[in-house]
Formats: sequence, structure tokens, C-alpha cells
Amino acid sequence: MEQLIASLVLIVILFLLLGGGFWVAFSLMGVGFAGMAIFTDAPAGQVMATIIWGSSNSWALAALPLFIWMGEILYRSRLSEDLFSGLSPWLGRLPGGLLHVNIIGCGIFAAVSGSSAATCATVGKMSVPELNSRGYDKRMSIGTLAGSGTLGLLIPPSIILIVYGVATEESIARLFIAGILPGLMLIVLFMGYVSLWALMNRDKMPEKPAYVPFLERIRRSGSLIPVMLLIIGVIGSIYTGLASPTDAAAVGVFLSFVLTWYNGTLSWKVFKDSVLGATKTSCMIALILAGAAFLTVAMGFTGIPRTLAEWIGAMGLSQYALLAAFAVFFIILGCFLDGISVVVLTTAVIVPVVEAVGIDRIWFGIFLVLVVEMAQITPPVGFNLFVLQGMTGENILRVAQYTMPFFFLLMVGIVLLVIFPGLATYLPSQMGS
Repeated sequence: MEQLIASLVLIVILFLLLGGGFWVAFSLMGVGFAGMAIFTDAPAGQVMATIIWGSSNSWALAALPLFIWMGEILYRSRLSEDLFSGLSPWLGRLPGGLLHVNIIGCGIFAAVSGSSAATCATVGKMSVPELNSRGYDKRMSIGTLAGSGTLGLLIPPSIILIVYGVATEESIARLFIAGILPGLMLIVLFMGYVSLWALMNRDKMPEKPAYVPFLERIRRSGSLIPVMLLIIGVIGSIYTGLASPTDAAAVGVFLSFVLTWYNGTLSWKVFKDSVLGATKTSCMIALILAGAAFLTVAMGFTGIPRTLAEWIGAMGLSQYALLAAFAVFFIILGCFLDGISVVVLTTAVIVPVVEAVGIDRIWFGIFLVLVVEMAQITPPVGFNLFVLQGMTGENILRVAQYTMPFFFLLMVGIVLLVIFPGLATYLPSQMGS
């Protein structure tokens, strides 16, 4: 009973802080400090200072600003134009036509960005005007972009998987590799839905473009070679064991500069803006992680996670029932917080429960990211919706309406992940120890 009261008090404090407009990081620190000060005899101030300082001294965390910087550099390059010109000759005559460029383009950029919003914005700034000018249905052109933009959270190198790995002390390399097959699964689901929709709504599709000879398609695909080399350089070095995620991030930054120089968009302004953008984002995430690290330790002092794990274990819930409850909880939480905040806010309490019922932590990380992806396209705090609202001028609720089919496709993806857990665990198991 004492632990239940403590939990309720801390939840009320958290919502009061968040509702009062405090930054997520300071809200986490405030809850942790209150929990230790009220319910333990430990020196809360000394513990907070030690943990916050110690959480910043993490080699794994060094990959975070590097991958963010890589995405910022490529966001300011001509990558989206190259993606469109390289992919359109191959995809234009499929059912759904150039709508597939949104999906494949987001999948490719996700492999060099790690950010959902950056993926959505970079591909969208080129594809939306092109699709509108060619007469594609606005509902589908916006919906495919919003849904496919979420791939930036899952396909490695994923910023949110780095955050999860640091928060749970799990192998970031294994998490990266675990995200590959689920990411490909989502691409297949999205493309399958678009093809089916196009076949059932032929009147809403423009005329198919003229046939492009095979050799001409090969020639136009040359614009894809630099970005594919970048993906191979980053992901391949991790998978083959040649580089740690942090080393691979440094390789990615170097190659992204080479790519930007190659396509003629490297300038002092691009360099300065990319550094400033990466610094702002990295500082925000690092501060949130510091607050989460202190909250995790504070929860350990109070004993709440252990008690909660024992309580849930005593309920005898099956793994499926527990995962269903987690999915609903994360989706609701994601309606009000960004994905990174959701992850760091809940891992301190959720991961001990997950371990208690025998769920693999690598698999759960992918499950968690899939659920957070759904939150990226749900109002009122759906970051992809904000990006597309600013890009298209559409009302955010209308944009959310356009993305609903992809919300349900992500739900199908979660069900498939639960039924076939090997989607997330097979590749990491092949890496060895």
C-alpha cells in the first residue's frame, strides 16, 4: 500500500510539472528529487549531482550527436531531389505510381538520418510539390509521407534506439540490427496498401508516365549511388563488426560531408546551420537522458519498480495481455509527449516489469519504437503532423485524418512483430557475443 501511495503521489507531481509547462528533463529531475526526499532517507541532492554528471560520461551516448549531425548535413543537401529522380523511373508504372517514392525515399533517408521529423521534411520538400503537380490524390500523397516518415525512428541508425540503449544499458549495435527486418516489413505493408488503394481507386490516379527504357533507368539511378554507399558505410561497418555505433557515426558524418560536397551543396552556411541544429537537438536529448537517469536511480531507492513488477507478476497476466496494455498506455502517452520523452519517462519502471515476465529487452525496444511511431502521427503532439502542416498549409486534424490508414498499418506491424518475434531477434542473434 505504501508503494502504491508513493506511485500516485509521484505521478501527480509529474503531471503537475508537465502541465505547468516545465521542460521534460526538469520534470523528470523534480519527480526523482521529490521521490527521494519524501519516501527515502538518502541525500537526494548529492545523488542527483552524481548521477547527472555520471550519465553524461557515456561512450555510447557519443553516437547520438554524431548521427544527428549527419542527418542535419544531409537535410540541407540535395539528397531528396536525387532520391526522387533516381527512384521515379523504377516506381512510376507500379500500381500507386510515384506514391511509392515517398515510401522508398523515406526508407532510404531513414537509413542515413535517424530522425522521423527530418525524414518526413527532407523527402516531403521535394515529393509533395512533384506529386501535386502530377495530379496525385492529396490525401494519399500526404498520408504516405506522414506514415513512411516514421521509419526514421526504426531503420538504423535510429536516434530513439540510441536513447533506449543508453537508458537500458542495452547494446546499441544489436538494437540497430534488430530494427532492419521490422523496418522492411513496414515498407512492404505501406507499399502493399498503396498498390491496393490505387487498384480500387483508378479514377483518383493520374495517367501512368511514359515508359522509360531499362538503360535510361540505370543511368538515372546513378544519383542513388552516393547515398547507398553512405548507408553501406554506416550500417555495414556496424553489422560486420568493423566499427562500433559511435565509430560508424563518425564515418557517417565524414561521408555525409563528402556527399554534400559531391552534389555541390556544401557551403559555410550549410556547415554552420548543421552544427547549430545538431547541437540544439543533442543538448535537448542529453538533458532529458540526464533527468531520466536520475529518475531511474531515484525509483530504485523508493523500490517502486520492484514492487510494481511483483504486483504485475502476481496478477498472472500473459505476455500478450501485458503487451496490449503497454501498447495502449504508450499510445495515450505519445499523444502528449514526443517519442524520446516517452522512452526515457517509462523505461525506469517498465523495463523491470518486462524482464520479470521474460520478454527479451532487444525485442521490447523494437516493440516500443513501433508504438512510438504510431504516436508520431496522432494529434495533438504528432511531430510528423506538425512538419506536414507547415509544409502543406493543411489543418493538422485534416493531416491526421489522411494518416489514419498508416496508423492502422503500424498496428498490423505490431501484431506481426508479436506473432513473429524473430523479426526483431533473428539478426541480432547472428552477430555473436
